[in-house]
Amino acid sequence: MIAQSKAIQDKILDIKYGRVKEGLKIGVPEIDEYVRYKQGGFNLLIGHANVGKTTVICYLLTLWAIKHNLRFLVWSSENTPQSIVRKIIEFKMGTPIHQAEEKEIAEAVVWCDSHFKIIDVEDLYTYKDLLKEANAVKDAWDYDGLLIDPYNSLAKDHQLLRAVGSHEYDYQVSSEFRLFAKKKNVTVYLNAHGVTESLRKTHIKGHEYENLPMPLGLAGVEGGGKWGNRADDVYCIHRYTSHPSDWMYSHIHVLKVKENETGGRCTSYEQPISLRMALNNVGFEYKGQDLLDYKEIKPIEI
Repeated sequence: MIAQSKAIQDKILDIKYGRVKEGLKIGVPEIDEYVRYKQGGFNLLIGHANVGKTTVICYLLTLWAIKHNLRFLVWSSENTPQSIVRKIIEFKMGTPIHQAEEKEIAEAVVWCDSHFKIIDVEDLYTYKDLLKEANAVKDAWDYDGLLIDPYNSLAKDHQLLRAVGSHEYDYQVSSEFRLFAKKKNVTVYLNAHGVTESLRKTHIKGHEYENLPMPLGLAGVEGGGKWGNRADDVYCIHRYTSHPSDWMYSHIHVLKVKENETGGRCTSYEQPISLRMALNNVGFEYKGQDLLDYKEIKPIEI
């Protein structure tokens, strides 16, 4: 179908006159400048193993669920449903479960169940199996976003793999994820690990994080730069796990934002968004304030 010139003109004028709907904010200006929730997008999350990618994205999803009443479907093959729910309810309560009252936990679980559905991964899933289930859940429970965590845990569709080879296979999968996001108006977050070579890259001598692993770039993800090409927005989540003091900081590098008109932009390489892990790992702080209760500190007028 050929795009109609009148519809194209209307969208161009929407941009000209600032009528484009912005992506959702979390309420922290220094973060909202770079990161937005945009409905119907296909987003890539990359990072080394064991840096806390799942924790960070689950926290962001929890923030958007609380602040904008969004609902999410989660497929996480490396985590049990109860471990995912535990993360979410501890974020919601701001308290670890061993310190919370039973009533408080019960209320948080009810809230979690109304905003999150977790797929119980008992068998191998191909991307086709996952999209089939995601479609079925969407028909029964109208969710806003889908987290796929991680890509390399999805079993290969061997028939398609034999037909097109591994390189084109990834292109096919990424294209189908994009189409699913667009057709169902679901925001897809795909978690992916780095290639072996990226693990060997460390900061140079004299750098603040000398000899520690560098954050991933767009080409550092398993499968190469094609994933960044296909994605709307790309985020690298990094943590210097071996640093004596900064191990508690999660750094979000925004590597790609396809549409700046709807908000968000890339961070500079040396100035990512730095979130400090809260006590007992029940959330994150920015500039000493819990993100759930963040209040912008404005300069005093003299």
